[in-house]
Formats: sequence, C-alpha cells, structure tokens
Amino acid sequence: MTQQKLKIISGRDINGFFGLVSDNMAIISFVCAILLGFGFPKDIVALRIVPGTALGVLIGDLVLSYFAYKMNKKLGRTDITAMPLGLDLPSSLGIALTVVGPAFLAMKNNGIAAGEAAMKAWFIGMAGIVTIGILKVVAVPFANKIQNKVPLAGLLGSLAGVCVGLIGFMALVGIFSLPIVGIIAFGLVIYTIIAKIPLPKRIPGVFAAILVGTVLYHILGNVSLLGCEYAVPALQLRCGFPLPTLGFIHGMIPALDYFPIFIPFAILVIVGDINVTASAAEAGDPYKAKTILLVDGITTVIAGICGSTSQTTAYIGQPAYKHMGSGLGYTILTGLFIGLGGMFGYVIFFVDLIPNAVLAPILVFVAMDIISQAFHASPRAHAPAVCLAIFPTVARLLAINYTNTSIVPVEKLHTLMCAVSTKFPDVLITIAMGNGFILVGMLWGGFLAEVIDRNLKKSSVYLFILGILTFFGLIHSTDPTGMAYLPWEISSVSSGFVYQLTIAYLMLSVMFFFLSYTKGVKENRDIDAI
Repeated sequence: MTQQKLKIISGRDINGFFGLVSDNMAIISFVCAILLGFGFPKDIVALRIVPGTALGVLIGDLVLSYFAYKMNKKLGRTDITAMPLGLDLPSSLGIALTVVGPAFLAMKNNGIAAGEAAMKAWFIGMAGIVTIGILKVVAVPFANKIQNKVPLAGLLGSLAGVCVGLIGFMALVGIFSLPIVGIIAFGLVIYTIIAKIPLPKRIPGVFAAILVGTVLYHILGNVSLLGCEYAVPALQLRCGFPLPTLGFIHGMIPALDYFPIFIPFAILVIVGDINVTASAAEAGDPYKAKTILLVDGITTVIAGICGSTSQTTAYIGQPAYKHMGSGLGYTILTGLFIGLGGMFGYVIFFVDLIPNAVLAPILVFVAMDIISQAFHASPRAHAPAVCLAIFPTVARLLAINYTNTSIVPVEKLHTLMCAVSTKFPDVLITIAMGNGFILVGMLWGGFLAEVIDRNLKKSSVYLFILGILTFFGLIHSTDPTGMAYLPWEISSVSSGFVYQLTIAYLMLSVMFFFLSYTKGVKENRDIDAI
C-alpha cells in the first residue's frame, strides 16, 4: 500500500483559510476603528501599526506551518493540521481601548499636540507588546506551574469579563449601527457557526456572512437606504513596511503605569497557549506546549518592535480546523494574505470595504464562546467566582465613558470625583473599580474560588495582594488615567478611599487566615456547592 503524498496546500484548506483570515481581519478592523475613534492619525494606524501587526501573523503562521510539515515527515503522516496563530482578540481590543486610546487622550488634554501625543501613545502600546512577548519567552520553562497557580475561575472569568464588556457589547453596538446589514450577517453566523447548520453546497458560513453583508451594505448605500452616510471605498493602496524601531524603548517608562493591564493579558495567553496545545494533542496532533509558547513569544516581540499594539496567540480552534480537513495550507495562505496585505495596504482597503457591522458578528460569536468556556471549563462550584471576575470589566466600560472628555468635560469629572458627601462619589468608585480590571477580576475570581474550596489560607494571600496593589494604585487607581501613585500625594477624597479599601482587603485577609483554623472549614468539604 503506497503512502499518501503530503500536500502543502489543498482544496480542503479553503474553509480554514476563510475562517482564520476572517478572525484576524475582524480584529484588525476593530482595532483600527477604536484608535481612529479616539482621534488617532490614520497614517500612524495604517502605515505603522497595521504593518507591524500583520508581520507578527505572517511570521507566526509560516513558522507553525513549517513545524507541522516537519512533524508530518517525522511521524510518517499526512494528516497533521498546522497550529493556527493570529491576533489575540481580548488583548488587541483591550489594549486599544484601555491603554493606547486613553493615553493619547490624556496627553492631548494636557496640551500635547495630537501628532506627538499619538506617537507617544503608540510607543506605550509597543512597549507593552514587547514586554508581553518577553514574558511569554521567560515563562516557557514555568508555563505549567503558572497555569496551576491561579484557579480557572480567575483566569477565564477575567477573560470572560473582557468579552462581556469590551468585545461582545461593543460588537453588538457595531451590529446595530447598521441594523439591516449587521443583523442579516449575524443571522448567518448564528445559523452556520453557532447552530452548526450547513449552507447549501457547504458554502463556508463566515465567508457567506461577510459576502452577503458587504454586498448588502454597498447596494443599500448606493440607493441611500442605509439610514446613514455612505462613501464608496477608494481603491488606494497605502504601502507601509514594518521596519524595526526603538520607539518602544521610549514608551517603557510610561508603560509601567499600564502593567496591571499588560501582565494579566500575558498570563491569559500563556495559559491559553498551553490549553490549545493540549487540545490539539487530544485531537491527535502531538505539539509541545513549550514550542508553541516560544514561537508565540518571539513573534509577539518582533511584531511589537515593528510597531504592533496587538499580541499574537495560538488559536483554540485547531481541532475545528482539523475537522474541516485543513492541513498546512490554510495557515500558509492566512499568513501570506494578512502579512502582505498589511505591507501593501490591501488589508486597510478591505477594512474600508467591509463595514464593522459585517465583521462584528464574528466577534460576538468569539465572545460568547469564551464566556461559555469560562463556565464550562471551571469546576461547577466555581461559577460564582467566574461571575465575580466579570464585574470589574463592566466598571471599566462605564469608566471609559466617564473619562471621555467629549461626554464628561475634565472640570466636571474632577468636581464629581472630589465631591464631599456622606459616602464616596459613585464616579470615583466606578473609575477605581475599572482601573486594573483584568488583574482585579483575576484576583477576585481566584480569591472566591479558594474560599469555595475552603482553602482560606490561599484566599487570604489573594486578599493581601489586593490590599498592597490597591495602596499604590496598581489596581483600583483613583486617577482617571489609571496611573499608579503614593496615596498621600493625591486628593483627600481619593486618598481616603484608597486607605479605606486597602484596610478592608487587609482586614478580610487576616480574618480569613484565622478562620482557616476553625472547625466549620473542615466540615462538609465534599458537598457540591451548586
């Protein structure tokens, strides 16, 4: 019996190609929309950020395609599917929304010219991505230990919070911004991807949703039935090559204020890379977690040095792509399409051609899938911990609007935050709860999961960490920009809140530590809490 020849690219790679390209295009589109919505100059976004971002996808997918090719050869197989790599959705949108955009606005509000402020904010984003990449590389020998330290409820719950507040909700707003176009595209995503009902002739669902939605958008736009302004996209290719720059070095010091956002995103992807590797192994493709994490880390560093404000990640859908029949070709094609498109400008053309309302349903699906996973993958009894980990992101969503000067002027915000009353101002509390939201959600979820499991000594450690980080503004910062501080150097109302919250966390830490020695903790340990 002759061995089947290994094909580099086959017809069965087309479905996987459309799915992986659509995911990455949707993320790039929304990152562009977010930054341009903050007033970022289009030249920086189109000619510096997007090319660097696309380079990361190009390198990562080509390297992982090569690893899959070598594994097929080594094992004498032809059915190993390449590990898909692309942009990490939660951190790409989260960093644009909560770091780069707000840093740009804060500097503009302090009198810095828009162009200079945009460059400095971009440098901060680059510095964060380079730092995340370095952390991934450093974490390679310790990846499994990191995964086991924080309960899944804390890790996945904080990620679910990002999906609820900053991805799912914003994507729904995008869908409803063009109701006819968005809802029709969403219906096709529900039909094909969520309900898993095949279309006639097995037409890929994502491709159908994008094609139908885009055609519908331009037809309605041309006859003035969109209900909003319509402009025919110009066929203008803006070439921007991802050249290395040392700008990230200039952004390192100001980026320290945003480390409570960057570090949790790094941890989530480190754990995610381990989980997707295990998932691929269960599907029959024996990848090594350390290899995938190392490639991802190096790819992220290169992308960051070349201008990206988005980190890469190995995608969780490898078994799904394998089920589609995809092999090596879908990642090669995706890497080339996204990478070359970022350099030669046609990615930006497609971003202009395809409205956000058409791509938004894909983000809603991804958000729903991650939120569902947070509950399904965590122990059943930890469901309340997952819920608690979600709440800080809701506060962050509100805080974004509070700190938007077009909604709340700076003077008004200061007045609201410093108002003397019988309780601390709601605006101050909301902003504090939202600052450091990823890390807060992770720690809250981990704390409650340990309490549920009656590991009160461990829960007291979480509370102690919460107290110390709160004291210095690394989380729960009362500064609208989320910057850290020494509490005696801020306003009396803000410092009073910081002292109270720090004491509350530390007192609860001590209380739970002593309660760990009581009889009640040792009773009924095996009873399912749910």
